[in-house]
Amino acid sequence: MKPVMKILIGYDGSECADRALEDLHRAGLPRQVEATILTAADVFLPPADEERAGAPSPKMDVVHLSEAQKAATHALEEARRLAQKASESLREMFPDWTVTPEAQADSPAWALIKKSDEWSPDLLVVGSQGRSAISRMLFGSVSRKVVTEAVCSVRVARGGARAEGPIRIIIGLDGSAYSEAAVSFAARREWAEGTEVRLISVLDQAIMSTWEWVEDFAEDEESWGKRVMSGPVRQLTDAGLAVSTEVKRGDPKHLILEEAQGWEADCIFVGAKGLRGIERFLLGSVASSIAARAPCSVEVVRTAQSG
Repeated sequence: MKPVMKILIGYDGSECADRALEDLHRAGLPRQVEATILTAADVFLPPADEERAGAPSPKMDVVHLSEAQKAATHALEEARRLAQKASESLREMFPDWTVTPEAQADSPAWALIKKSDEWSPDLLVVGSQGRSAISRMLFGSVSRKVVTEAVCSVRVARGGARAEGPIRIIIGLDGSAYSEAAVSFAARREWAEGTEVRLISVLDQAIMSTWEWVEDFAEDEESWGKRVMSGPVRQLTDAGLAVSTEVKRGDPKHLILEEAQGWEADCIFVGAKGLRGIERFLLGSVASSIAARAPCSVEVVRTAQSG
């Protein structure tokens, strides 16, 4: 029996969070899904009176602590209301899904990351702050943290202007196991008939210039492209998708984004090579840079190896 896909969805009641829910219509998700809607109240919940009893706190300001507790409790109740509202909307969109609302008193990013560690979803979905150029450049703090810290695959859902027509997906390839994982992740989904996939492999000039064998490589560029594309083309075609391919030279981040803009893609799939250290702050990798700046939704696909 095929395992049920598990999806964790961050929701905060904002317009971009609602767009992220609507965007799931064009995400190739299966009929049977176990989804958790998580809303975080970004507050500290002080201990209740009975929990404080006997605690060594002679200077405790009981009045202020009680007020803080009431405010935090109210915020958590509002988070529960939002999660419930979103879960009801999701059930209307996908009647066969099992949807569970949940609220936590925690920072939104860490609530999602800790829940994903505990629950092990197949996909974690977060909204982006907006579609404007400046919003994409700044990238939401929650989205950024989740993309770089979560151990599962992450969908930064923006939703696009194209609500109709065939779904269009771009998958970035570099011949690595990480990009192969992105292909496999997309191929396993249940896409609507007519869905189109464009495979793009970009030969990074900055990296190639450091290779001693660059001249030999350049002469065999066409053969390399065919070898990198052959397996993914076969896998995606077998999954019933219409596949086209592109091999380009330049900066992968810029060229994939340009292709997504020009082709009006619904989503870009990229493999994550594991973001560590300085990359977590500078968003230096191809995957995280695309997630921050794409005009459409992005799925950063993680495997056990990408960490």
